[in-house]
Parts: sequence; structure tokens; C-alpha cells
Amino acid sequence: MHILITGGTGLIGQQLCRVLHEQGHQITVLSRFPVSVRTKCGSFVESMASLDEWLPDRIFEVVINLAGEPIADKFWTTKQKQRLWDSRVTLTEKLVKKIRGAHVKPLVMLSGSAIGYYGNRGDEKLNETSSVGHDFAAKLCAAWEKAAIAAEQVGVRVCLLRTGLVLSNQGGILSKMRLPLGIGTRVGDGAQWMSWIHIDDYVQLVSRLIIDNSKSGAVNMTAPHPVTNNVFTQTLVNAQKGLLTLTVPSLLLKMLLGERAELLTGGQRVLPQKMLGASYSFLYPELSGALNDLLIVNK
Repeated sequence: MHILITGGTGLIGQQLCRVLHEQGHQITVLSRFPVSVRTKCGSFVESMASLDEWLPDRIFEVVINLAGEPIADKFWTTKQKQRLWDSRVTLTEKLVKKIRGAHVKPLVMLSGSAIGYYGNRGDEKLNETSSVGHDFAAKLCAAWEKAAIAAEQVGVRVCLLRTGLVLSNQGGILSKMRLPLGIGTRVGDGAQWMSWIHIDDYVQLVSRLIIDNSKSGAVNMTAPHPVTNNVFTQTLVNAQKGLLTLTVPSLLLKMLLGERAELLTGGQRVLPQKMLGASYSFLYPELSGALNDLLIVNK
């Protein structure tokens, strides 16, 4: 199938391009920097600099929408919040408009979201039917999902990928938690939940959702065993020999990061109920196995 990926040059997108190509799919990546696409994603990947290049007679059987300005990299000023909104919600609205105008509609759109949809919920166990939160990140995810689900009106199956913390040895949360000088970080009292997923499981779930016509709506893209920040940090220290632990007070984070500190001081205890119900067998259901694979085995 011909697959269009937005956000394809990111951590997840690059891995998806490789795996989907190996499965025999044709890949096109939408990027503001098309020259970099083949370097980052592979020489086999086509690039598209603008959605304007998607003319009505161009056929994409699958759309994977992962584009979005990094949410934690800059202060949440009014201007930055608008950038975050435009890179997710506005872009998705434009993407759906292109889908509506296509002579041949895609079979499925897998559209990014995040477990931030649920807000900070303490120890509450959350599945795909749980309610939306009330903070900025939750409202952003809800609007993002609403923009994507509109594609159902023209007969396109839509899956909303509520993504947890993606573990990879190529960057992401692991690189942030392993500070220079061999220090691992614990945040506040460490009681907040961290719902994570190994990048290999994430990619395999996406591959499954492309072909599984029975799946639509919200899908929690997390491993079945979330852990608290305390447990995550200790497991990371155990896996990465010689790593020390540094506790960062919540108050300090709030002073340094402002409103976006809630991404670290809060958490969600998310369960992938929909995929467990579909008998998906996770490659890395436990955190220790995932970290041992990523940090000890040279891949």
C-alpha cells in the first residue's frame, strides 16, 4: 500500500518508515524540510513538502498523522501554545480536508494523540473509555482527536493513537532521564505514574492497526504494566550499571519549566485495554525487559 506519514522524520516516524518499507509498503513523508527526508528515513522514501502536493487524483491507502511541535521543549507562552495547537489540530484539519477532496479515499487514518488526554489522574486506572482531563495538554489532545475523527464522515476508518512514553535507544525520554555524568533523575516524590512503550511494540501496533479493520477510535499505545516514577528510575539504574540517582524537587521544576512542569510532576496509569482485548502479545510487557533490550544489548 502507499502510505503517507506526517511527522515521519521524528523518532517514531523514522522507525516506522524502515519497518513499513520492509513489509513492502510505499512510503511518502510530509516534511517542511523535504531534502532531509531520505537522509533520516531512508533512500526509499519519497518526500512531500506541502499538503498542496496532494492532488485529488493522488492515492494514499493509509495516512499516519504523527506531526506535532515538541510539547515540552519550550515555555508554554500564549504564542507557543498556538504553535502547539497549529502543528497538531490545524494541520490535522487540513489533512482531513485533503482526504475529503481525494477521488479515492484512504482506507484508514492513524492519527497521533497522547495519554495526556486523560490529564493528571493519580492512581486511577485508565482505559480508552476514561474521560478527558482538564489541563492544557488534555484539551489539546481532545481537539486533536476531534479534528481527526471527522474523517469518519467520508468513510475512512480512524484510529486515535494515545501514545505513552516511547522508549528508544535513539533518543526520547531515556536520553532525558539519563543526565550527563551518569545521573538518573527522579521527579518529586516519584509517586506519579509513567505509562511507557518500547518503540518496537509501538511500530508493531501501528502495523497491526493498519490491517485490522475491527479497530477504530481511541487506542492506548502503552505497555500493559505502567510503573511509578520511583520504580522507573530504580529499574533504569539497575539496567544502566553505574548510574546514580538525583531527585529533582517538584517546586524547582515548576520554577524552571512553568506550566509544562505538569508533564513531569503529574502522570497517568494507562492500560492498553483495546489491544489486550485483541490478543496482541507485547514484545516487551515489563519495563525491565524493555530497558535491558535498549540499554544493554547493542542493537
